[in-house]
Amino acid sequence: MDLWQTIPQLLISGITFGAIYALVGLGFVTIARASQIINFAQGEFVMLGGMTTFFFLRGVHLPYPLAALFAILIVILIGFLLHLLVIYPLRKASLPILLMATLGAALFLSSTSALLFGTLPKALPPFSGSGLFEIGKVSIHAQSLFVMGATFLVLLFLYFLSQRTLLGKAMEASSTDPLGADLSGISRNLMIFLAFGVSAGIGSIAGIFITPIFYVSYHSGTLIGLKGFIAAVLGGWGKHSGAILGGFALGVVESLSVAFIPSGYKDAIAFIVLLLILYIRPKGILGSPFIDSRRW
Repeated sequence: MDLWQTIPQLLISGITFGAIYALVGLGFVTIARASQIINFAQGEFVMLGGMTTFFFLRGVHLPYPLAALFAILIVILIGFLLHLLVIYPLRKASLPILLMATLGAALFLSSTSALLFGTLPKALPPFSGSGLFEIGKVSIHAQSLFVMGATFLVLLFLYFLSQRTLLGKAMEASSTDPLGADLSGISRNLMIFLAFGVSAGIGSIAGIFITPIFYVSYHSGTLIGLKGFIAAVLGGWGKHSGAILGGFALGVVESLSVAFIPSGYKDAIAFIVLLLILYIRPKGILGSPFIDSRRW
């Protein structure tokens, strides 16, 4: 097939991948805006969302919507437990120690998932069957539209939470102005606890929406988590809009690279992009400040 005929299809694929990376990046940003913590277990929330939905759907034979709802609630609970058992006891530790703690939690969650769900990859049926839209010579899978829609709805939810509710403003205040939050009677530990729950919920939603497109296994959270982190850094750390922009930019660049380099090198593109953005523009495309040293 001619290169110019291939590129439109690669763009559609890149936008789909970008929506996935954006969802994962939003989870990173949600915790960072409340606590300045980088949670490297975010990818495991995505993996667990897909795995637990598969278990309830195929193992317990629940209806699809109910299986997805139970999966989201369970992953949110895991997010709360991650804060209570790992982050809260280390609340006085330095940021590098907390980063290593989240890496350890990620390994624990992936290993536990292998024990509970097995090591074989899992797949969920598409929400709308095997629907495929043809626009000229470009094919668009219906599930890709669901992924993009989920990304948009999650972004709207986070915007409403942070800009229109007292809870969202309190979560941000606990990170941006710890002393002011204390003087205002805001419990910073409670805000971080809630942020982990929201972030876990976002991750589980991402897992539910992408598992009908890609197989999920106990170790799949690691790579997708890293790419979500790269998307958040690329767009501008700390901004929800930055995670969206970075996710779509990374997805498109990664997908288009297949037209010029062997597909086996595609995953390396994300890390090359990360190195370039840190060298050229460390604050990201939207110029948000990176992690600082303020603690709670």
